[in-house]
Amino acid sequence: MSTLWEALLAARNGRFRCWTGDGFTEVGWAEVVTGARETAAGLRTLGVRPGVRVGTILTNTPLAVRGTLAIWLAGGTVASLPVPARGMGADEYAEQIVGLCDLTGTPILLTDARVLRALPERLRSRGTAWESVPARSPGAEEPPGPDEPAFIQFSSGSTSMPKGSVLTPHAIAAQLDIILDMTDAVPGAEVVGSWLPLSHDMGMFGCLLFPWAFDMSLVLSTPERFAFGGRSWFGDLSAFGATMTAGTNTALRLAARAQRGRLGKPLNLRTVIIGAERVERGSMLAAVDAFRDFGLSPANLMPAYGMAEATLAVSAAAPYEEPRFLAVDGIALADGRAVPADPDSPAATWLIGCGKPCRGVEVTSSDPDVVGEFVVRSPSLATGYFGEPERTRNHFTPDGLRTGDLGFVHDGELFPVGRLDDVISVGGRNVNTREIELAVDALEPVRTGCSVIVNTGRLVLVTELRRHNADLGTIARAAGRAAMAKAGIALDECVFVERGSVPKTPSGKIQRYRTRQLMLADRLPTIATVSVDGAS
Repeated sequence: MSTLWEALLAARNGRFRCWTGDGFTEVGWAEVVTGARETAAGLRTLGVRPGVRVGTILTNTPLAVRGTLAIWLAGGTVASLPVPARGMGADEYAEQIVGLCDLTGTPILLTDARVLRALPERLRSRGTAWESVPARSPGAEEPPGPDEPAFIQFSSGSTSMPKGSVLTPHAIAAQLDIILDMTDAVPGAEVVGSWLPLSHDMGMFGCLLFPWAFDMSLVLSTPERFAFGGRSWFGDLSAFGATMTAGTNTALRLAARAQRGRLGKPLNLRTVIIGAERVERGSMLAAVDAFRDFGLSPANLMPAYGMAEATLAVSAAAPYEEPRFLAVDGIALADGRAVPADPDSPAATWLIGCGKPCRGVEVTSSDPDVVGEFVVRSPSLATGYFGEPERTRNHFTPDGLRTGDLGFVHDGELFPVGRLDDVISVGGRNVNTREIELAVDALEPVRTGCSVIVNTGRLVLVTELRRHNADLGTIARAAGRAAMAKAGIALDECVFVERGSVPKTPSGKIQRYRTRQLMLADRLPTIATVSVDGAS
């Protein structure tokens, strides 16, 4: 594309459909741009000028979509603040947002009126509803220059406090070109369907700005609507003939479970990008099984690896090719080696290939088949973390971005394994806890995606149950056996907590750091604590 701003302002033919609570409204991108220009003039009366950082809690509404472009046209930098994480109280969330507003020095906090009404008073007094921004006749437009800050993407804090990746128009445009190339998409011809939150990088860049910049059509639902039943995602894809979509591993599994055999029309999909968390073989197979009769095949699924620091995508499986599954020995993997294993072995762990690096992107790691930290060089890298020079120096190095993600390269393809934060030291060994958590997830009484291991001096599994009448001793013994089979380590105890209390980000990632902090503060809603030794 030429420039980000030229691409967004030039879109004319694509249609934007947005869920408003009662149904979808539909306008053309040209109408969105007209509204954004009028809103930009109104934002100028509120003090938004070039260089001003504007705090936003982005929701999937027409006002937020129009308002994002409006901030840019007024010259401002969008500081995208996280929405509340699962299990986060109102006071804790308010403290987080106030801290981020103070960090960025934003004079204005923009969000929808309904969101503003739900915030504590100390936040409401700083906020302005999109609905209250006056529409004015468009005036001069001064969007950020190619190498100036345009977007600060704050994380949800899955492993630490939120950090803000500073993105320039140049980096964002480069990423949109990367997505176009990796998906083999046709400008002007695709229909993208999404429910992903615009506060998340996959929702903002992969599912909003990507179709907008290339004049494609977009069907935008909401995370709340998807969470209500799980059927809306593929239901919308079917109803509107979407050709592309994206989601998380957790969401794919939930959609397959919720909507088996319930679509009204065959799917028109050719690409389903799955990322934001480690992609699991079981979720992909479940989705194909659930939607095969409606036209979904393994070749439609595109496992991908990326991060906010790279704007979004780093690597992805090749389009129209079936994902690559690799069975490795779990204990060897815990020791940092990818050793092929018999898929039927109790120690076997399935990993999913996330393809080769995208065009223009370089990824270095350890030797082939040795687990190490991915280091990334990309034309879409952020310039650093806002207000955190030390963290920026530690991660944005002359050799590239130190991602904190662990994985290995096999036959030129990236196989993500987990994060450095997932690694704990047990008996002098570094062990990746994610393999144990996934094995526990497979136990029938356990809620899938709701298990996390933390090290407090004792090795503790925190997990949620499908039903409260389950035999806790039996589950603790099974979890202990899984830990031994997958990583050769012994759990000390299992902490069973109420449904919905394991902290997660809005995109579904477990917040390991926050889980540990809540447990140490005795703030996890605990049903029972069972010693694994005692259970045996």
